[in-house]
Amino acid sequence: MMKKVETTNFILHAKSDEFYWEGDGQLSIKTFSGGRALYKTDNGFFAVEENRYLLLNNGDYTIAIDEEQEVESFCLFFQHGFAEEVYQTLTNTTNQLLTDPYRDKESLGFFEKTYEMNKSLFLQLQIMKQQYPNRKYDKLWLEEQFHGMMQHLLTAHQIAEKELESIHMLRNSTKVELYRRVATADDFIRAFYKEPIQLKDIAKEACMSTNHLLRTYKQVYGITPHQQLSKLRIQEAKKRLADIEWSITAIALDLGFQSPAAFSKAFKLAIGCSPLDYRKKVILDK
Repeated sequence: MMKKVETTNFILHAKSDEFYWEGDGQLSIKTFSGGRALYKTDNGFFAVEENRYLLLNNGDYTIAIDEEQEVESFCLFFQHGFAEEVYQTLTNTTNQLLTDPYRDKESLGFFEKTYEMNKSLFLQLQIMKQQYPNRKYDKLWLEEQFHGMMQHLLTAHQIAEKELESIHMLRNSTKVELYRRVATADDFIRAFYKEPIQLKDIAKEACMSTNHLLRTYKQVYGITPHQQLSKLRIQEAKKRLADIEWSITAIALDLGFQSPAAFSKAFKLAIGCSPLDYRKKVILDK
């Protein structure tokens, strides 16, 4: 009989502009500031930027960082069974918890994808990051932080489960599988929106037909894959237009637009003014 491997809750906090690692990891969340990191698992590709975090279940993955400036990582790893323990305390009655506090816990599988960083989670992470260097050996403080963080993750998981209701299927198992595949498509778009990706590329990554992906993606997110791709490109374009070191032509080509003219047309349609006029306004407002 194989001995069960013991795990612990722990934090990895580091800075690097270039990094690569592959291996097996436990349930974890990945956050980054000052740049982005690209992850690959059996479920797909995930780009993690400042306004989002990645949740990975137990399993193999690779991470790559290749940025011009240092990227700060702050990643939390949860011991096996920790999520189930916290979930049980939130869902069982007080009487159940008192009568049988060590009852068997049902396995909990998170949706492996990137999530939006809400304000309360962001603030808790900032506090942890600031205090961690001086309190890394304070086990009680660390455990309290992990319990609070897991409650945030379980809330996000419940929100994701509600998104399942937008998928019109009778069997819950089918809904879950469709949601996972559409989430894979969304993260593929987020990871490669700067590239000239096509609908067939996104559908292939999600293991879906193009028409099925279009219908299901819009049911879940309320927009089409193309609209999501355009939104991400325009958001990044707005950041770069505030930096005069980027020419409008360079922005257009680097973000996957076919030409500066195509970029200007898409930008004006989304924002209401040309890239040049937007740049002038941003510079004047500084």
